[in-house]
Amino acid sequence: MRKVICFGDSNTWGYDPRSWLGGRYAPDSRWVDILAAETGWTVGNWGANGREIPAAAPDIPADTDLLIVMLGTNDLLQGRSPGAAAERMERFLTGLELAPEKVLLIAPPPLSPGEWVTDQPLIAASQTFARCCRTLAGRLGIRFADAGRWNVSPAYDGVHFTEQGHRAFAAGLLKEIAP
Repeated sequence: MRKVICFGDSNTWGYDPRSWLGGRYAPDSRWVDILAAETGWTVGNWGANGREIPAAAPDIPADTDLLIVMLGTNDLLQGRSPGAAAERMERFLTGLELAPEKVLLIAPPPLSPGEWVTDQPLIAASQTFARCCRTLAGRLGIRFADAGRWNVSPAYDGVHFTEQGHRAFAAGLLKEIAP
């Protein structure tokens, strides 16, 4: 059985933006749990609300078969440029002690107009960041996927996935990693 770790932010954790107290969607509506249910793999959810790209890589268990990384949205929301976020991502990824073929970098879906996203430059920055991630993955020899191609529907805030968005994300990811 494959052991997978999903390392990301609130969209990995399964944050429900309708909740004022930081609640989560039900497991059948979170992409990480859908991935586990559809594959039968052991899938660890290492998502955290508000997580930016860490300055150092965490200790990933050596028996991990696949590390899925999706970060960068919070970096952009905090004012980092796409290039600065990509530089942080490179430091993070090169600090991992996993073989490159065991790492999948996912560019988050682009931000959309909403309560948290009120200006076009931020939306454009999220699109540029996806291109930076593609380039970075190619340079590092790791796998890459662009979630912007998976029709992930955003919630009213323009940042978080809806329940349907989580299902669309899981479907896109499953096609991406299918043997």
